[in-house]
Amino acid sequence: MSTAATHRAIEAVWRIESAKVIAHVARIVRDVGVAEELAQDALVAALEHWPAAGVPDNPGAWLMATAKNRALDRWRQEALHARKREELGHDLDALEAHLVPDFVDALDAAREDDIGDDLLRLVFTACHPVLSTDARVALTLRLLGGLTTDEIARAFLVPEPTIAQRIVRAKRTLSAAKVPFEVPQADERAARLASVLEVIYLIFNEGYSATAGDDWMRPALCEEALRLGRVLAGLVPDESEAHGLVALMEIQASRLAARIDAQGKPVLLLDQDRSRWDTLLIRRGLAALARAESLDGSSGPYTLQAALAACHARARTADETDWERIVALYDALAQIAPSPVVELNRAVAVGMAFGPAAGLEIVEALDADSALSNYHWLPSVRGDLLAKLGRRDEARAEFERAAAMTRNARERDLLLERAQQMSRDAH
Repeated sequence: MSTAATHRAIEAVWRIESAKVIAHVARIVRDVGVAEELAQDALVAALEHWPAAGVPDNPGAWLMATAKNRALDRWRQEALHARKREELGHDLDALEAHLVPDFVDALDAAREDDIGDDLLRLVFTACHPVLSTDARVALTLRLLGGLTTDEIARAFLVPEPTIAQRIVRAKRTLSAAKVPFEVPQADERAARLASVLEVIYLIFNEGYSATAGDDWMRPALCEEALRLGRVLAGLVPDESEAHGLVALMEIQASRLAARIDAQGKPVLLLDQDRSRWDTLLIRRGLAALARAESLDGSSGPYTLQAALAACHARARTADETDWERIVALYDALAQIAPSPVVELNRAVAVGMAFGPAAGLEIVEALDADSALSNYHWLPSVRGDLLAKLGRRDEARAEFERAAAMTRNARERDLLLERAQQMSRDAH
């Protein structure tokens, strides 16, 4: 295998295995920042050894064993420098007992470790509420997604030093707050799980509809969020909202290929070629939705949003969409997770089910909500409803206002194109 091919293999292995390695080492050293450093040391060792020796049969186990060795070396140094050999002796002996000297045969030992629990601890630590949302997102992508700071920075259009500082500060905050590397007790778990789900949801949404920049979507972020969601659902199989979020992401991701045309321009939902929707992802999403609905008598916000997405997925054509059911689902969502954005989406559904005038009435009521003052979808939705009512000059003004608000270049072009269409139709 060429050096370039080996490096590509190392990159792939790292993306898949890094979270497990960091999670397991974090349980040993009780510090996420230190665990990441030790895992990175193992990665460097792979980059040094694998091009010459070849990729091991069990590369994940090789990385795990190497990182464990680094952890042991660190413990030895700390014991020596702090002259606490006797105090640390018991723990050191216990750690040595877990080490496997033959890296090629280390897979069996890795399987004996409770990786599932370690990963769950890492998820809850990276998404701890003591961190800001931005910090949680960056740290999760770094530790659980295996993304580099440069990849995270490019995904969110933020300077790389900014992302690096967020990650460093996040790890320092966790250390200073003495956040335990553990799965929280049952009384804390629901609130903490909500934080975890929110982070994964935010990552997916940024990939599905990029906030800024030249691209309508960033599919790599959708893929990372889906992977994290699937891992989480496997770790907490009885949590309905974990399956609800996976269902939502699977169904939404099924449309990615149809959301842009050959020139990369956005294609709105009702105009999409549904033959381009990924039927495998739809089936997976519907199965996850059924699992979520079977686990809880009352659906949570992610499960309800997945049910909304399923209405579109089940419709063979746009005209077959069950808009009245979508309105009912938005009514339910507004009851348990009220927000101006939910109400705006409900207005769209009401406009489709009961006519644009009914939808516009809801939108007009939202105009005074300060939370939507800079939200470009508000004038965009109003413009669409006005256009359907034949009020094209007003619609044009709304599309132009929405275009001035968005920071996404593709979205701006789409809105300006719709404004120009209104001008053409009016004359």
